[in-house]
Amino acid sequence: MTTPYVIGIGNAVMDMIAPCEDAELDRLGIEKGIMQLIDRPRAEELTAAQGKARLVPGGSVANTLAGIGMLGLRTAFVGRVAADPLGLSYAEQTEAAGTVFVNPPVAGDVLPTSRCAIFVTPDGERSMNTYLGISAELDEEDVNPAVFSGAQYLFLEGYLFDKDPGKAAFLKAAKACHAAGGQAGIALSDPFCVDRHRADFRKLVAGPMDYVIGNQQEWQSLYQATDLESALKMAARDCGLVICTRSGEDAILIRGDERVGVPVDRIVPVDATGAGDQFAAGLICGLALGVPLAAAGRMGCIAAAEVIAHVGARPETDLRAAFRAEGLI
Repeated sequence: MTTPYVIGIGNAVMDMIAPCEDAELDRLGIEKGIMQLIDRPRAEELTAAQGKARLVPGGSVANTLAGIGMLGLRTAFVGRVAADPLGLSYAEQTEAAGTVFVNPPVAGDVLPTSRCAIFVTPDGERSMNTYLGISAELDEEDVNPAVFSGAQYLFLEGYLFDKDPGKAAFLKAAKACHAAGGQAGIALSDPFCVDRHRADFRKLVAGPMDYVIGNQQEWQSLYQATDLESALKMAARDCGLVICTRSGEDAILIRGDERVGVPVDRIVPVDATGAGDQFAAGLICGLALGVPLAAAGRMGCIAAAEVIAHVGARPETDLRAAFRAEGLI
């Protein structure tokens, strides 16, 4: 059997992680324990304040691809970084971890590489400050149809749908994936993003997307439904495979007349960062391997449970062993 090939498109964000005391957060004016978007001057200020930080390539889809790669599948990431130290490190680390970083870092007078300055206090709280930078400028010129040869699955990040060039890139990528015989899908990412672009998201879900992942709030926002069942009923009419996560409750997967509820592992999270990203990794791995729908959903739940049991957005244990233990693969 040929090793499945998965391509992802998303924000290429370098996570810069450094320890800090609570007093330092106060001095820097950082609200503890939340994620906030910041501008370029603020990003430069916080980068300098961190000093020597640990650099870890991040971004939602990038984290998903890392998880899929660790499960033994071939992966490639379409994102945009600048040819600055952070961007060069991002591309190098991504490649070293086994995911092809498709586009070379952009040289010249461009926005800096996107980064998230993460301050970790002694109690384990992570205070995240994200500057979107050049990654948010991704457009259809970044999508090379030749890259999709042999691709079984494409995974897109809803966050990049905020700008028209990102929308154009998504449509071009979905067309290239379908031409190669693959399946295209998206994570809705954020109910506020859905609110801003509801009509376009609806067209995307009902059009070129073969599968869509969202949580309860995102699905209800997309269809402006007061209850989840109404939203899922409308979604199932629009899309071939609907996946709904429900924060500690069973996940729901609907494909045509088939509907499954998938049990989650109810554990107290050490760090909830990456739960959705790794759920997507396990799920897409299962879909690409052709396992039954319930098994693919369960693979997603196991991957999500693993990543929230430790600090960091990527798996640290052999998930394939966990899948085999439950007879999923």
